[in-house]
Amino acid sequence: MTKLLLASTSPARKRLLTDAGIVFETRSPGVDEDALVAKQKPATIQEMTQLLAKAKAEAVSFDGLVLGCDSALLFDGEMLGKPHHPEVAISRWQKMRGKTGLLCSGHWLIDGQTGNASGKVTQTSVSFSNLSDEQIQKYVATGEPLQVAGAFTIDGFGGAFVERIEGDYHTVVGLSLVALRELVTDLGHDYQSLWR
Repeated sequence: MTKLLLASTSPARKRLLTDAGIVFETRSPGVDEDALVAKQKPATIQEMTQLLAKAKAEAVSFDGLVLGCDSALLFDGEMLGKPHHPEVAISRWQKMRGKTGLLCSGHWLIDGQTGNASGKVTQTSVSFSNLSDEQIQKYVATGEPLQVAGAFTIDGFGGAFVERIEGDYHTVVGLSLVALRELVTDLGHDYQSLWR
């Protein structure tokens, strides 16, 4: 069995890996995302999510595979991460309702024994329901949108407000299983050796 460490505390990513039958450990990478983005100034959402995924994977050491992930929403030319504050989440939803954005998830996988690494960014188009102000306020009051990229989830309360997607569902959750399989293979391992 190949050992995997997820450099993330995201409940959605942990649940996704568990549901996919993958055995893994988890550790908080402790990366100051805002400071890193301010310093590196990535030009695109793809560059930003890959930068942060790589930083998270490199922030921890492990004698197996280390996976770092990061997600953000590109909407009206703006890169949106976690809103953190209710008023920010409400304002975002008032702009996003009835429209479509592009959710990107960066992935970076390091082989802790060889030092080899591989990365991939996946993206999925997400179309949002045309919510009323009251519906937006009730959703934000759950607290769910505050700590997730783009101020929504597809696998929680927010799933009822995602009209459709074009692309990989798991990218929207924050970790593409297809990308993980490809990265594990790139580094010379058998993806199915991650299964319990």
